[in-house]
Amino acid sequence: MIRRYGEPVKGGQIYRRRPGVYAILLRGDDILLTHQAEPDDEFQLPGGGIDPGEHPLPALHREVMEETGWRITAAQRFGAFRRFCYMPEYDRWAEKICTIYLAQPTLRLGPPTEKGHSAHWMPSHQAIDLLGNAGDRAMLAQALAQRPGQGPR
Repeated sequence: MIRRYGEPVKGGQIYRRRPGVYAILLRGDDILLTHQAEPDDEFQLPGGGIDPGEHPLPALHREVMEETGWRITAAQRFGAFRRFCYMPEYDRWAEKICTIYLAQPTLRLGPPTEKGHSAHWMPSHQAIDLLGNAGDRAMLAQALAQRPGQGPR
């Protein structure tokens, strides 16, 4: 069973399953996040939905590039969670299945190409408090706690 974070399921509401991939991109004690201005002004782990027929790893590379402008390597599956939410950009209620990967940012090719996104490096312990959803916060805290010689601050 995949742990659920966020809003409770609304009785009678129909949710469409939306699989997605997201990356924890650490460099030393810093993390690369994306900031999305709309529909909600928030920091997020870079990533997003897997298109029909697309495999998860190519989707992860595509989404990270679109939202940060960075290429990544060495992606390894770390965990998963789900959350139920309304997605105003698609006008639908979704059960988001969020698969999290640990990966290495390797090369910045330019600014994000996805409208309304900007890339930000920040101390990872600060990012935990700034991430916009509880699942992202929990996964980052877990990843930091598992780093050799590290722990949550």
